[in-house]
Amino acid sequence: MEGDRAEKRVLLERLAREFGTPAYVYFLGDIRRRAERLRTAFRGLFRLSYAVKSNPNRELLRRMREVVDLLDVSSAGEIRRAVRAGWPPGSTTFTGPAKTRDELRFAVRSRAGEVVLESLDEARLLEAICEQEGETQDVLLRIAPRHVPRGFGVNMSGKPTQFGVDEEELEDTLPALASLPRLRLRGFHIYSGTQCLKAEAVVENYRIFLDVFRRAATIAGLRPRRLVFGSGLGIPYHDADTALDLDAVASRTVPELERAREEPSFREAEFVLETGRYLVGEAGIYLTRVVRTKRSRGVTIALCDGGMNHHLGAAGHLGSILQRNYRMFKVTPDRGEESEYTLVGPLCTTIDTIGRNVRFRGLETGDVVAVECSGAYGLTASPIHFISHPPPREILVDEAEGTVRLEDVGEFSAEPGEA
Repeated sequence: MEGDRAEKRVLLERLAREFGTPAYVYFLGDIRRRAERLRTAFRGLFRLSYAVKSNPNRELLRRMREVVDLLDVSSAGEIRRAVRAGWPPGSTTFTGPAKTRDELRFAVRSRAGEVVLESLDEARLLEAICEQEGETQDVLLRIAPRHVPRGFGVNMSGKPTQFGVDEEELEDTLPALASLPRLRLRGFHIYSGTQCLKAEAVVENYRIFLDVFRRAATIAGLRPRRLVFGSGLGIPYHDADTALDLDAVASRTVPELERAREEPSFREAEFVLETGRYLVGEAGIYLTRVVRTKRSRGVTIALCDGGMNHHLGAAGHLGSILQRNYRMFKVTPDRGEESEYTLVGPLCTTIDTIGRNVRFRGLETGDVVAVECSGAYGLTASPIHFISHPPPREILVDEAEGTVRLEDVGEFSAEPGEA
């Protein structure tokens, strides 16, 4: 990690000088290597689907066409965004627990690849829309398993949940779904937990997926064409985190997938790994500059030009019970003795704090700090219009073919509707 920081430090200082701060920086080469790592580890048994919600920057989406096979979209807006980025609508799967009638109609009219059904009620609404439109629609059924192994940052199953059909209801749901002639059931989808750094928990979760898929296929009398595995692969946001051992996950999962592939019901099935955070999270860095420092009751506070308004997660307000500092480092040169600092953003609220007791060798007005693991659930998951500060820049770094290309790919303005 230190080597990677040292390598990027010079470039980040240049970016801060040329483009200004605050800014998000996305390293496309890191994303490419990450995708290739997944394909190699799982021996090509998975096609890759990118969860657009993790980072929907339009230029990034356009470039993801060379990196992944499919897109997971969660709103009609994300379908539009994908199409404008050059993706065929048929390459999308449309998830989301509260799709409206208009969104479902839009998906049908735009010929989205598959609508991922989250309930029987939603299926009946989609059937009625298809009847009105004179269309049929490919669908997957999202299933919420009874059990999620311990170790996931967020569980979306194993308890009352808005996501998918409870596994316990498959015997009633699948026959009812089969009675809807305008819907073609193509397979199943499970995303039950996310942000897991424990290999054994991820392996057990995929094993649960396969068991549930087998049971669902048997009940439905179906040879699925597509089975979507919500990856749950986590990234090490904090200094004390240990990175997920992907090889350990793959070495135990690949034999399970290969055995499943030999089963008659799965011979025609395409296995899809859905992931966003794991692909782009560590490939993004948030840069913020110190506007001034002050001492208050024994604490040195660095007041920065960006904070919670751009990066809700770093401020600890995105699914965290306790705030822990994201990994961060100083981009501008070190000077003096190491000291502790509290880093805050520009908002008029005490919750705009992105670092506590962070140790740097000197931190003064004009210094730039890099917040790591910022490529996923950063800008669009944050209240960027709160108090109308300028939006951050978004810079794409492409290191292809031995050259470094820098592109300003920002899309937002300080005022809603100006973008």
